[in-house]
Amino acid sequence: MLHGETVHSPLPQDLPWWQADHAVFFGVLYIVLFVISSGMGYCILKSWFDSRGGHHSAH
Repeated sequence: MLHGETVHSPLPQDLPWWQADHAVFFGVLYIVLFVISSGMGYCILKSWFDSRGGHHSAH
């Protein structure tokens, strides 16, 4: 990254998006990252709710 350069998007800017292999690769990459982060978020929220005592069947 050059001095004074800012990042405006998580997508690489210098790739030719009209080529199918680039679009497929980065499409699958971002879908996988979304699924992983969603699963982690679910686990974190579930453990937080369980630790607060909101789940009554654990008695």
